[in-house]
Amino acid sequence: HHPYFRPKDAATLILVDRTSATPKVLVGKRHDKVVFMPGKFVFPGGRVDKSDNRVPVAAPIPKALEENLLKGSPKITPSRARSLAIAAIREACEETGLCLGRKCDVAAPKLEGAWQAFTEAGLLPDPSGLFLIARAITPPGRVRRFDTRFFTADASAIAHRVEGVVHADAELVDLVWVEIGSEPLAKAHAMTKNVLGELDRRLATGPLRHDEARCLQHREVLHHPEPSELRMPSTEPTQGLPVRFEERVEQRPPSGVGSVLGIRSSLGSG
Repeated sequence: HHPYFRPKDAATLILVDRTSATPKVLVGKRHDKVVFMPGKFVFPGGRVDKSDNRVPVAAPIPKALEENLLKGSPKITPSRARSLAIAAIREACEETGLCLGRKCDVAAPKLEGAWQAFTEAGLLPDPSGLFLIARAITPPGRVRRFDTRFFTADASAIAHRVEGVVHADAELVDLVWVEIGSEPLAKAHAMTKNVLGELDRRLATGPLRHDEARCLQHREVLHHPEPSELRMPSTEPTQGLPVRFEERVEQRPPSGVGSVLGIRSSLGSG
C-alpha cells in the first residue's frame, strides 16, 4: 500500500462550438510516436502552476464559478479557485495555440513564459466565460493523484490563435471539432463519457449556466500515468492528461468531425 498522497490540482478545458445544430468539442490528436496514448484524442489540460494565481486577467472569474469551485472536498481557497480557472486557459494556449483573452482599454502588463502569446496579441487572459462541468479525484492508494476540474467555454471566447503550436512534430499534430456522441468518441474512456454526458445535458437546456458541478465517483476516475510512461520534450508529466480518448483519427475524418480551421470564420478575427 502506498502512503496517503494529497491530490494535485489540475484543470481541463473543453471548448464547445455551438454554431451548428449539434454542438462540437475540440480535441487534439497526439503524435503517433509519443509513448503515452500515441495517436489518441485528448482535451488540453494539466496541473496548476504556482504562478497561475499571480497572472493579471482582463476580468475576474464569475462569483458563481468561484462558489462552485469552493464546494466539495478537499476544500480550497478563493485564490486557488482562481488558479484553477487560469490554469485551464494557460494549458489550452500552450497545447493548442488557442488563447481565451480580451484586449484591454489600457496598456496590459507584459506577460512572459507561457503567457507571452497573450502579450504579443495585446491580450490578457479572460476567465469570465468559463463554466465548471465536473470534478474528479484519483482515489487513494496511487502514487500520483489528481483533483481535476473540468471547465468548458464557448468557442467564441477564443480571441487569438498562435500559429505553429500544432504541427507534424509537436505533441499535438492536429486539432478537430468533434460532435458529442459521434464515432470518434464512441470508445472514449468511461470518465470522458461521463464528463461529456454531463456537458451534453447542460447544453440541451440552452445557454450554459453556473450549475453545481457533478462530482464523479472514485470508480469512474481516470488513469493518470506514472512519469515513466511519458516521453515528451518540454512537457510536464501531468500535462494534457485529465481526459483521454481511445479512438485513433482516421485518414478521412469520420462523420461529426471538422477541422479547427473550419470554425475560424465564425469566431471573428483572431
